[in-house]
Amino acid sequence: MHDTLSKRLLFLAAAAIVVVTLGYTQHLASIIREEEQRKVDLWVEAVKQRAELVSYTQTLFEDLGAEEKKRADRLAAAYRLIQEAPVGTDLTFAGDFLVNNNTVPVLITNREGKVVYKVNVDPPPAGVSEKAYYDSIRQTQMSRNPPIRFEEVGQTIYYAESVRLRRLREAMDELIESFISETVINSASVPVLLIDSSATQVVKSQGIDVSALDTPEKLQERYVEMSQDNPPIPVYLPGEGWHVVFYEESMVLTQLRYFPAVQLLLIAAFLLVAYLVFSSSRRAEQNRVWVGMAKETAHQLGTPLSSLMAWSGLLASKGVEEEALREMDKDIARLQVVAERFSKIGSQAKLEPDTPLDVVRDTAEYMRPRVSKHVELEVDLGPEAGQLALSRPLLSWVLENLIRNAVDAMDGEGVLTLRAHWKEDAFTIEVEDNGRGMTKAVARKVFDPGFTTKSRGWGLGLSLAKRIVEEVHGGQIFVAATEPGKGTNFRMVFRA
Repeated sequence: MHDTLSKRLLFLAAAAIVVVTLGYTQHLASIIREEEQRKVDLWVEAVKQRAELVSYTQTLFEDLGAEEKKRADRLAAAYRLIQEAPVGTDLTFAGDFLVNNNTVPVLITNREGKVVYKVNVDPPPAGVSEKAYYDSIRQTQMSRNPPIRFEEVGQTIYYAESVRLRRLREAMDELIESFISETVINSASVPVLLIDSSATQVVKSQGIDVSALDTPEKLQERYVEMSQDNPPIPVYLPGEGWHVVFYEESMVLTQLRYFPAVQLLLIAAFLLVAYLVFSSSRRAEQNRVWVGMAKETAHQLGTPLSSLMAWSGLLASKGVEEEALREMDKDIARLQVVAERFSKIGSQAKLEPDTPLDVVRDTAEYMRPRVSKHVELEVDLGPEAGQLALSRPLLSWVLENLIRNAVDAMDGEGVLTLRAHWKEDAFTIEVEDNGRGMTKAVARKVFDPGFTTKSRGWGLGLSLAKRIVEEVHGGQIFVAATEPGKGTNFRMVFRA
């Protein structure tokens, strides 16, 4: 009773520790999960604000670009005015406009194509010819605007968009590239996909293996899956159209979601290992006790056995009935076998090829006159079909133990059936009685060491029988059938 109470207290203490640990871990995981979610929410808001900033900047740049375009157009108009103005026209304003030009690149060439005048154009870099450099500028930067020719003086004027407008375009491109990079890189450890408006090309990604998304179908399947976790963010990038940002739960959040379950499994594994170690240690200790008791029993049986053998010899010399002496000698021989069995417990059993049907037959013949006269012992043996590697004394002892238990279960009156049959490569032995029977709960415990339903008993017989059958012979022993008031059937199965 005290041992059971201690076990319950230990179990409750362990359960309390597990519950408190899991609860506190879950609390910490919830806090971290909320913090991670807050970071993701901030990142989403930042993406939206940066997208608005890009759009606003684009509008501002377009306004500035329109102003710079007007400036270039007015510069071209001033050159044309000077070229086409009638004699006597006041060209002061036009001249001042040309002189004050500090943003629009201008090249003036003669008839031979040599540059005779330049404004807001960088000099050629070292190692590059002047002609090739200026020809390149005229072909790239100034090809968008038609040149202005002065036939009278043989000069041609080339001009392009202003330096400020070109720098605005470059700044806008850098801003868009920066937006794309920051959207993906500063994603708070969130897996991100940035795809174009056609939804067929990945512009940028983070935390996702895009090499596996090598077809539009796979890409669509992936971003549809991501959109089910979080709503996508549409962003408009000037010059590139609409893009869509897809994102999903971060790895940290995913791991935190499963962390309590993983921890519970680890705790369960630890408890299982601890239980197995404890059980193994307890069984080893019990085994040592049983082995010591068995050897001591064998030792104690030695003295009375010697005396019984002497008394048998004396009775034989006195002319006692031979039948009684034969039965007495059988019992003495059986006691010697029992003593030998007990002395060998804890030692490696020696298995030899033997006929199991002979063991069953001999055991039944020995037990028949030693059970109650009111017990009918029926023996059903199948045809001989082979041998098994077995220990005859140990297997015989198991059968004796089962037969005695059956007789006790029938209160010394009833039918006890012993069956033994070969079926292919399996040899089966059954010991069936029509006694008290057992409940299912009792049947599950009958092989546990120390468990007994008798008022006087150690509860070691069936436990030892199980070890002999399963550990020594590699077979199986179990309760095949039982029902209160209808009897019990024990079955043993051995493989050849």
